[in-house]
Amino acid sequence: MPADTPTNAAQVLVQRLVELQVPLAFAVAGESFLAVLDALYEVRERLPLITCRHEANAANMAEAVGKLTGRPGVCFVTRGPGITHASVALHTAAQDGTPLIAFVGQVDRQNRGREAFQEIDLVRTFGHLAKWSVEVDRAGDIDAIVVRAFAVAQDRRPGPVIVGLPEDLLDEPCSARLTPVVPVAEEVVPAELVDEIGRRLRVSQRPLLWLGGSPWTPAGAHAIREFALAWNLPVVTGFRRRDLIPNDDPAYVGELGFAVRTPLLDALRSADLILAVGAELGDVETGGYTRLDPLQTAATLIHLAPRTADLGRVYPAALAGPVSPDQAAAALRSLGGPTACQWAGWTSALRRGYEATLLPVPVAGAVNPSEVFAELRRQLPDDAIVTNGAGNYAAWLHRFFEHRQFGTQLAPRSGAMGYGVPAAIAAALLKPDRTVVCVAGDGCFTMALSDLATAAAHQLNILFIVVNNGSYGTIRMHQEARYPGRVHGTALRNPNFVELATACGIRAVRIDSTAAFAEALRSALASPGPRLIELVTDVRDIAPEKMLA
Repeated sequence: MPADTPTNAAQVLVQRLVELQVPLAFAVAGESFLAVLDALYEVRERLPLITCRHEANAANMAEAVGKLTGRPGVCFVTRGPGITHASVALHTAAQDGTPLIAFVGQVDRQNRGREAFQEIDLVRTFGHLAKWSVEVDRAGDIDAIVVRAFAVAQDRRPGPVIVGLPEDLLDEPCSARLTPVVPVAEEVVPAELVDEIGRRLRVSQRPLLWLGGSPWTPAGAHAIREFALAWNLPVVTGFRRRDLIPNDDPAYVGELGFAVRTPLLDALRSADLILAVGAELGDVETGGYTRLDPLQTAATLIHLAPRTADLGRVYPAALAGPVSPDQAAAALRSLGGPTACQWAGWTSALRRGYEATLLPVPVAGAVNPSEVFAELRRQLPDDAIVTNGAGNYAAWLHRFFEHRQFGTQLAPRSGAMGYGVPAAIAAALLKPDRTVVCVAGDGCFTMALSDLATAAAHQLNILFIVVNNGSYGTIRMHQEARYPGRVHGTALRNPNFVELATACGIRAVRIDSTAAFAEALRSALASPGPRLIELVTDVRDIAPEKMLA
């Protein structure tokens, strides 16, 4: 059946996805949504379907598309084990504020509630995790539900939506009455709030601009950068949001992550004005909610975030407003610049402190990650997209690799392992003209390595860098701190990553010295298709300036 004359619910669903200009769909095929696969066949030139090897990877790819575009990424999975595998990405989308829609093939409607094969109650199971979880009951409702799903996923602070698709419903006759998409009006920042922010800034001695959260766009990032530079404000970014402002700008002074150095912590505590834009003031940034004093923030914090529920939820604020980061950035830029800047020395000192953190640190092993990631920065173009999952290897990457353009960091603020590989695949598919690098620890990498086959099948321009220390490093670090000398459950006996990549048709090389990395990187970046560099690191070099005995 031609795609422009849909006759069943599955075809109406797919036509709407095309109308919404969804760039890619990711799936692990399931018999519960065969009708959707058939409808996608008709539009395969306009809406490519990427066949994945694991539902967690498929959903993480869709989540990465949401991060890169600001519009919902889309995946299709089957019920039961399919959606539970995918739930890791739903959690990341919820914690990271990423628009994501998971379409789930469901049991026939007449079999619901009978514990049918692989049956799962989506609403009860994922009601807390998703912004909205719904199951389509009537074929005629499918278009309106899809339109609403896209709206909910993007509204204010974005997040995941789950849409259940009963197998028998997808083949039901359904006309193509498309629901109109109503654009959401942008918030307007009250003029009096902007004026008061300007007034407080002008009398400040030690201001700090804190950027984080979502959703940001290139326009919003550009506007907030202009505001920061015009006011000579020191800028900190939230956990894994380093690409909100170029890290080589004189305004940038560091990231509020797990391993914050003392000068930045001191600045956070001594600031007489903290202007937080987009940030949720979360657990990681605040060191388990200990780095700020609520009595102090009640007088010094100005909090602008898209969701009212985030304002005052963790720390009281002197001023607050529910507004998108983009709108906040545009309003702040309208303030122009100050006639005098009494905090210039404060900004310069914080910048010097940040620059000191980029200097290489000594290590015990033959591969020094601080030098490796500085070399990665030297060789990559500024618009290269760098992805990672979770693990102590990422502490080296985040400290010694600088992001210089918006939209170049793809990393889960949820702290989920296994994210870097699928995120890199999504980035390479979506941005084939950009260099894409996935940095993954050995444990993180093996959680997602099944989709190396996907990268090879599409001959994607991805460089995988596997940091192999034979350990679940983060847990080993905490284990050594709490139970010294009692290593148990954290050592890894890994496969041969070079041989594994080669078996997938990916060129690969193992590096066991710092000196060998630069040429290996240069060669890899000059080669087409997927490539892999394995870095053999010493488990003693567990984190920058922290060494295991």
